[in-house]
Amino acid sequence: MRDKALSLLSIAAKAGSLVSGEFSVDKAVHEGRAALVVVAADASDNTRKKFTDMCAWFRVPIQIYADRELLGRSIGKSFRAVAAVTDEGLAKAVLKRLEEESRIGGNGHGKNEGA
Repeated sequence: MRDKALSLLSIAAKAGSLVSGEFSVDKAVHEGRAALVVVAADASDNTRKKFTDMCAWFRVPIQIYADRELLGRSIGKSFRAVAAVTDEGLAKAVLKRLEEESRIGGNGHGKNEGA
């Protein structure tokens, strides 16, 4: 996997520091366990709005990145529209990679948004 941000999400999943799917991510944000939320760029408008608003309210960083297929594949699942990193250190590493990619022109996987 050449995309470093997606590789870090894969590591988070293997370490048990990532939850995916709308219900699980919603629960993690509400419980204060989510350190970063990643929403697929091709998620529905309702899903993007729901998590953007929720993350703004709970002050959780959010990134719009990749697509459902790439996001799911990187964490060892089928299609996933949303995932949350629950480890602060891994979340900071993912954010750093996403910021680096946006500075060098990105890789066509989506856009980055901060909360």
